[in-house]
Amino acid sequence: MKIPFFSWLFLITICSLFVNFCIFVVSDQCLHDQRDLLIGLKNSLKFDSALSTKLVHWNESLNCCLWEGVTGSEEGRVIGLNLFNESISGRLHNSSLFSLQYLENLNLAYNKLSSSLVPSQFGNLTNLIYLNLSNAGFEGQIPIEISNLSRLVTLDLSIDIYLSDSMLKIEKPNLATLVQNFGKLEELYLDAVNISAPGNEWCQALSSLAPNLRVLSMINCYLSGPFDSSLSKLRSLSIIHLDGNPFNAPVPEFFANFVNLTSLHLGFCGLNGTFPENVFQILTLQTLDLSNNELLQGALPDAIGNLTMLSRLDLSNCNFSGAIPNSMANLVQLVYLDMSFNSFTGPIPSFSMAKNLTDLDLSHNKLTEIGAF
Repeated sequence: MKIPFFSWLFLITICSLFVNFCIFVVSDQCLHDQRDLLIGLKNSLKFDSALSTKLVHWNESLNCCLWEGVTGSEEGRVIGLNLFNESISGRLHNSSLFSLQYLENLNLAYNKLSSSLVPSQFGNLTNLIYLNLSNAGFEGQIPIEISNLSRLVTLDLSIDIYLSDSMLKIEKPNLATLVQNFGKLEELYLDAVNISAPGNEWCQALSSLAPNLRVLSMINCYLSGPFDSSLSKLRSLSIIHLDGNPFNAPVPEFFANFVNLTSLHLGFCGLNGTFPENVFQILTLQTLDLSNNELLQGALPDAIGNLTMLSRLDLSNCNFSGAIPNSMANLVQLVYLDMSFNSFTGPIPSFSMAKNLTDLDLSHNKLTEIGAF
């Protein structure tokens, strides 16, 4: 018996829908081995159930891809784990965490793994794209195995010195060895990690081994200067935060070539010489902090008025001089402006157009007139 053509179309459509439905159902369930690994992880961790918002709700009877802080793939594999601020204490060594081989995103930031070395087993998670261990309580040398994570786009090992007494360091291996396979890295946060490297060493390591960096944050890392010209190769840099490092050197002219720069922080760096005026012409700038560099000289060009995206400018406790350009009245996005303790002269321009300006300090200069605010 022949089946009419339209009947065949109907049957094919129904079968296709049924297959899609089956795929959907299967992909909505995490694999048993993945669930078992997560249960093993939970059972091995010490955490405060009164403070936990994720781990405390993990239930063996539920689909683990739906657990708080867990992201699953269509195949039911665990690809994301966010245990941020879960009051986890103790140690992670030999944890089932390191058997979650499909992990692409891992966030253990702001936990209490006090007096614990960074486990070398992190190097086993070679599918990681995002790794955040900031303020997790780790201390000591960062293991060379971290360099195995060649797919990383974001690495955050930073420490808030106001919240933690932990001290991480990059010594052996040094920075060049650690980032040797980080060709895809775009965001690097190493605040308060003791690197103790001279300018030619850390600049050359980053420029040659992490050429796609957009975010570079290495505050209080004991870096020294002068800045090496190789740093200029990182043309994609958008954020440069290097506060609190004893560079004791001038800011080179090539900083003006970072045409995508949105945030430049160089406070408390012992900078000297004349700050390059062309930096004030990077139209993408939103925040600029050069504060507390008493030997840093310079003047503000009229072109600073073109920085219409600028919201924060801190030049306090430097040695800038000359007039404050009237063009600064065009900085309508300003929220914070501190140019105190300098040698500016002449009248103060009007900032009446800066409707969001909540912090303004021009004290301890040689200004003679006060404009309309």
